[in-house]
Amino acid sequence: MKFNEKLLSIRKKKGLSQEELGMELQVSRQTISKWEAGVSLR
Repeated sequence: MKFNEKLLSIRKKKGLSQEELGMELQVSRQTISKWEAGVSLR
């Protein structure tokens, strides 16, 4: 399983939105979206 697939799976299992996960990790919602899309890992 790739990072983006794992991130999406875990986020959905926990019932978190991209915004909520971003707040937990102190990154933007857009960053979470890019990570999940496999566009960026930074």
